[in-house]
Amino acid sequence: MDAQSRKQPRRCLPLTVAGPTGHPGYSATLPREPGSAATARRLVHVALAAWRLEELSDVAALIVSEPVTNSVKHARSHSIRITVTRPEAVRVRIGVADKSKSFPVPREPSAEDEGGRGLALVEALAEDWGTDPLSWGKRVWAELHVKGHE
Repeated sequence: MDAQSRKQPRRCLPLTVAGPTGHPGYSATLPREPGSAATARRLVHVALAAWRLEELSDVAALIVSEPVTNSVKHARSHSIRITVTRPEAVRVRIGVADKSKSFPVPREPSAEDEGGRGLALVEALAEDWGTDPLSWGKRVWAELHVKGHE
């Protein structure tokens, strides 16, 4: 590899990693830019297709879009990290990490507001969601229940 190719930023290719219970997980480091929401949605679709959980794809794509959009708008780092894991056979966890230590706050927008409904959407669609503090920022996560694995 020459010096020129080493200097170019790594783009958002999904990497397969082992999850804590042996289930595969997918992750990508994406640039903090608006187009990354579409890339995050594709990553979610790829992971769920690999696990044969396509029935969760549309909901999961909606869910990942909100924390990615919030990171793009509010974080000040150059990149964000997306993870899609199966911590247990009955759950899929979607995470978005950035270097901002400010936690997202759900709010009730007025009818005139153009935005501000994203976390309410995540709350309505996800089985559970939350924010984990990290030493260098935070991770916003949401979980979906895998039906048929009760």
